[in-house]
Amino acid sequence: MTADLHGSDGPSRSVEIERKFDVDAGTPVPDWSAVPGVVSVTEGEPRHLDALYLDTDDLALARAGVALRRRTGGPDEGWHVKGPLVDGGRTELHWPLTDGDDVPAAVATEIAEYTPTALHPLARILNDRTAYALLDADGGVLAEFVDDSVRTIDLRTGENRAWHEWEVELGPAAPADPEARDAFFAAVTDAAFAAGARSATSASKLARALGR
Repeated sequence: MTADLHGSDGPSRSVEIERKFDVDAGTPVPDWSAVPGVVSVTEGEPRHLDALYLDTDDLALARAGVALRRRTGGPDEGWHVKGPLVDGGRTELHWPLTDGDDVPAAVATEIAEYTPTALHPLARILNDRTAYALLDADGGVLAEFVDDSVRTIDLRTGENRAWHEWEVELGPAAPADPEARDAFFAAVTDAAFAAGARSATSASKLARALGR
């Protein structure tokens, strides 16, 4: 995530700018040495993520380009609201984890901007992730690369799906200039394709879990 704008009276707020790729399970991770600025890559950190997504019966949040989830596992477990895609990034709000699946009042207030209708479980996404940090010469995080083995269930239909994918998300030390950022992602794409990745077939894990 490119920024953390945490406020003491509200959720943490960050902007997510990423690229996704489909890939076969077991594909060796890319060689990132040709990506501008990448000097080293950390050892992979395994994470088990379990996310429950909620929406209205008529998918009001999805139609607005918004996602609401409660996720356990990983350094940012908790409640998340991802906003619509704007200028290549999505603003993500994060609240601490609570017991149970009832939407906390603060989260419900945020969601009310998009719909006043009752929310219900929509999909569950289980993700066995290995995360790597792409570092610059000063040790700053240019991006996080994750190798994801994903299993999902559409809670409306009971349909299960599974796939493998890679994501590269800009970090705090990523280029801020749009042209430099585009060049960075172009090199990331070249490295991912050289390793055997393909263009992503879906815009998000949730969309793919729902067959879209």
